[in-house]
Amino acid sequence: MALGKTLAVAGQELRALALQQDPGGPRVEGDQLGSWETGGREPRLAVVSVMCAYYGATPSDLGLSGEPPASASPEEAQLPAPVEASSSSLGARADAARRATNATLAAGTVAGGQIDLLDERLLLLRRQYLYTPPEAMLAQLLQELDEVEGLVRERQTTSVHVRLTEMTALLATLIADSLMKLGDLRRSAVWYETARFAAEESGNLDLRARVRAQAAMLPYYYGPLDAAIALAREARLLTRGRPTATAAFATMAEARALAQIGDSAQAELRLAEAAAMYEHLPSGPDDDAFAFPRRRYLLYLSGTYTALGRSSAAMKTQAEAIALYPAQTGIDPSLLRLETAICLAMDRSATEACQLATAVYLQVPEEHRTPIIGARARGVIDKLPGANGRTRAAMELRELLALPAGPK
Repeated sequence: MALGKTLAVAGQELRALALQQDPGGPRVEGDQLGSWETGGREPRLAVVSVMCAYYGATPSDLGLSGEPPASASPEEAQLPAPVEASSSSLGARADAARRATNATLAAGTVAGGQIDLLDERLLLLRRQYLYTPPEAMLAQLLQELDEVEGLVRERQTTSVHVRLTEMTALLATLIADSLMKLGDLRRSAVWYETARFAAEESGNLDLRARVRAQAAMLPYYYGPLDAAIALAREARLLTRGRPTATAAFATMAEARALAQIGDSAQAELRLAEAAAMYEHLPSGPDDDAFAFPRRRYLLYLSGTYTALGRSSAAMKTQAEAIALYPAQTGIDPSLLRLETAICLAMDRSATEACQLATAVYLQVPEEHRTPIIGARARGVIDKLPGANGRTRAAMELRELLALPAGPK
């Protein structure tokens, strides 16, 4: 899956590689590969060697021992012994064994209780996502996705398959967002594509819209803005005018992107639609990465007002939003304060704007000080009028942003 291949294709290519290395060598096919993946009998050592060459991995990476079985031929027994497994690889093998055991117990389908437990873990991750540094969060998300995908590969009832596909879409979206925060834009983009594909397969209309609205953040921050508008608009249209949190989110995302390209008339129209919709929404959770609480609504409203040049309204919104964030949170309050600095820059308070941006940047904990924070801080310099970009405060901010920052 990581290589974008089906089981059948991987089996064919493994067979071709085995024949290339030794015309009389081991046989490898898709059915056998599927059996090895799900915890069946391990392949012979010669086959393990072919698989390692194909995947560019060690036996431990593949969850295999790489040791000759008791019945190994003399030629196989003479092959070099594998490197002793480290504690981390042993942990990976333990995880693989547990997943294989669960799959066997499920007898080809997942029990309702097992799906409920996965749902509970995913909800916990969605809550942790709001305050956990992106690099640490990425590792947890990938581990959870590996578990879900192991179940997706098994035969499932239609209802179970739909729930697992929805989980895949949610996890892929959070993985894409984490990569965006870390500045890995190429991987972020392709993971958003995976999230959209999974959402489409699930058939869940709200999820399809939600994933698109989330995906609009990447082109909003890094361009092109036309793509951000298109994704947000698609999300809004998918909601079909129903007053839901996803509809309000998509409409606000479209308004913010429209404001960035200077389309004030359309931006104001979308703002009015979102405000009318949001007023009638029931109160929802505020500790879920896929919720749209008031503080996040205000974050998008702040971005729209700032782009429209309505500095006074923007700064009032920023102050209101910041007051709603808990003590343990992520980078949103910092993004709001950087927007305050942008407003100051547009109001020709250049020194104050740069000093505020510098203070905000330095106050962000290092594990959260990722490229997206640097990009927003540079936006302050970009908004400085005339020769203000050459002031001492601007030069100091520019030098600060030139330093290496955040996890890679």
